[in-house]
Amino acid sequence: MTTSLIKDQETFVYANLGKDEIKLKHIIKSLPKECFQKNSRKAWTTVIISLSMAALGYYFLAISPWFLLPIAWIFTGTALTGFFVIGHDCAHRSFSNSRRVNDVVGHFFMMFLIYPFHSWRIKHNHHHKHTNKLDEDNAWHPIRPEVFEGWDKNRQSAYELFIRKRFWWVGSIGHWAVVHFDARKFQPKDRANVKLSVAVVVAFAAIVFPTLIITTGVWGFIKFWFIPWMVYHFWMSTFTIVHHTTADVPFKTADKWNEAMAQLFGTIHCDYPRWVEILCHDINVHVPHHISTAIPSYNLRMAYDSIKKNWGEYLHDECKFSWDLMKKITNECQLYKTDIGYTNFDEYYAEKAKSLA
Repeated sequence: MTTSLIKDQETFVYANLGKDEIKLKHIIKSLPKECFQKNSRKAWTTVIISLSMAALGYYFLAISPWFLLPIAWIFTGTALTGFFVIGHDCAHRSFSNSRRVNDVVGHFFMMFLIYPFHSWRIKHNHHHKHTNKLDEDNAWHPIRPEVFEGWDKNRQSAYELFIRKRFWWVGSIGHWAVVHFDARKFQPKDRANVKLSVAVVVAFAAIVFPTLIITTGVWGFIKFWFIPWMVYHFWMSTFTIVHHTTADVPFKTADKWNEAMAQLFGTIHCDYPRWVEILCHDINVHVPHHISTAIPSYNLRMAYDSIKKNWGEYLHDECKFSWDLMKKITNECQLYKTDIGYTNFDEYYAEKAKSLA
């Protein structure tokens, strides 16, 4: 019996499973083996692309007149997002078969973003284990009204403005600052690695930032590092919220959570302008990455084609990045009622006022 026939039979069996019977292993087994194969040439090609595009961006920043700086900032910050995606592959050990290579390359690319590699790797793996699980998923998880009520006014205001309204694009900065630098927030076995990664980015900042200010002034620091870094965080925040947030994507309590459905239906494929997808190494093709983190970024499209063919009925509708999409998400998905779904702040405050009347 040929391999293809075996694969077809497996797919047929899986297609006849009930929704609650589908396991993540069934989806993984249905994928072509080629999806999981690391290719050194392709991996290092992503490195060359990111380094060359970032260098090009900084060259444009250096020579551009003031009225072209916004274009140069957007391009350079998007290229730096590609740095993060390479670090992302390294964190999942899908860049290289060598753990040391993954760690060295991951630290190298993420230090430009002042992102501690091991800190992010550990916290991000928790997101994959608990995707769309209420109170457990740590990547842009929704806040329940009863939790929101327990916060002080300053925290409530910050959440409303910077996380779930028009300033969503700075949300990842808060996550970066609060979560990744304090080794006490990690298990004892991980603290040495966390401290190493923090030391790497602190050393980078201690050397590069003063040098940049001394040679180019405060404006040079803002022009060459801070604003591109803010553009990177725009994409970081946007990718993260769009990957798992829309009014019909549920977050469920642990007793009702289904791992396979959380990864299939709870992860959204969004198309971005092609130049963004190239610079960001197809991180937007996110469904296969949630099926298996072992799939390298350059194989995500191949894997997604297979998933659509075999599991398309369980996938969420695809979307296209636009300002209207972001308005819809941030208008509708603000607080989350357990077993009911999203509500917005207007509805929440109206209900609260009614209950007090």
